[in-house]
Amino acid sequence: MSGERRIAWPGVATALAGASAVLLGALGAHALHGRIPPGLLDVWDTAVRFQFWHALALGLAAFVARRSHAGHLAAILFTLGIVLFCGSLFALALGAPRMVGMVTPLGGIALVAGWIALGVALYKLNSGSNP
Repeated sequence: MSGERRIAWPGVATALAGASAVLLGALGAHALHGRIPPGLLDVWDTAVRFQFWHALALGLAAFVARRSHAGHLAAILFTLGIVLFCGSLFALALGAPRMVGMVTPLGGIALVAGWIALGVALYKLNSGSNP
C-alpha cells in the first residue's frame, strides 16, 4: 500500500502544478497587469512559463515513476524545482525581499537535475535495462 502511495503522489503534483499554472497565469494577465511594474510582470510570466513546462515534464516523470527509480527521482526534482524556482520568482514579483532570489538558482538546479534523471529513466526503460 505505501508503495502505491509513493507512486501516486507525482500524478497529484502534476495536476496541482498544471492547474495552479493556469490560475497564476490568469492572475498575472488580469489582476496583476497594471498593478505591478512591467519588469516584475515579466518575472511573473517567466515563473508561469517555467511552471507550465515543468508540470508537463512532471507528468511524464509521474508516468515513468511507476517503472523506474530514476523516474521517481525526476518527479521529486521537478516538484522541488517548481516550488523553489517558480515559487521564488512569484514571491519576488509580488515584492518579497531580494534575498528570496537566493533560492531561485537552487530551484533551477533541481529542474536541470530532474531533466537528467528523466533522461536516464527513459534511456533505461527504452534500452530494456533495469532502471
